[in-house]
Amino acid sequence: MAISNFIPTVWSEALLQSLGKKYVAVANCNREFEGEIKEKGSSVKVCGVGDVTVSNYTKNTNMSAPETLSDNARELVIDRAKYFNFQIDDIDRAQSLPRLMEAAMTNAAAALANEADQYVYGLYTAAGSTIANTDAAPENVIDTLLSARTRLYKQNVSNADDIVFEVSPEIGEMLLKAKADLATDNSESLEAGCIGKIAGCRVYVSNNIAVTGEDDGDAHHCLARTRRAIAFAEQLSEIDAYRPELRFADAVKGLHLYGARVFYPQEMVHMNFTIAD
Repeated sequence: MAISNFIPTVWSEALLQSLGKKYVAVANCNREFEGEIKEKGSSVKVCGVGDVTVSNYTKNTNMSAPETLSDNARELVIDRAKYFNFQIDDIDRAQSLPRLMEAAMTNAAAALANEADQYVYGLYTAAGSTIANTDAAPENVIDTLLSARTRLYKQNVSNADDIVFEVSPEIGEMLLKAKADLATDNSESLEAGCIGKIAGCRVYVSNNIAVTGEDDGDAHHCLARTRRAIAFAEQLSEIDAYRPELRFADAVKGLHLYGARVFYPQEMVHMNFTIAD
């Protein structure tokens, strides 16, 4: 890629597409919002409507006036700003594959996606409830997931296909040992991180799940949630190509702005798995 051929809008779109392919946590968030993200500290509105009242119907009797649904749009603050800034020496570029810059941009997308996913998974503390498994093992991990699923069902989450389980690689390994046919060859398992289904709910494995050290072992803060429980908004506000003054090189820098918030804590269960040291 020569600087003269760099079109910011095209590369921004390409980078966003690459980000979308790398996301796991973010991919399972509500991404519908209104507003323009200009800088860190900006806010957008995540829109929704209130509950609908159901009343008894009596034949030959007028219904009550239609209720006005309240607009429960809530604010999401863009509180994260991450950047990348790399260069490729002209000699390296001349001696390498033609798509070296494209490969570098793909790596940048992966790094940005990891940062955003870690941020989303760090919101486990805002979950509406917690289920603790103090001695995680292949013999009991599925029971914990099923208990979390039941807890969501009691919150009127009736569609299993809308529930996702997100676990660490260690817990994912236990699940596979407990249920060897979990991984499937159908298209559903082709999503980033998806290894199959349990009780109709997709299971995702991510190395970005929060893990903290405890006295009795490492705590893996896994999640069971609906896709609307957490809202996420992002913008690649800047992406520029330039020639560093003191180098014979092409350089690219970009700024990724984003924010996330738990809007439906009752639709998110924190599964706290402890793996003994």
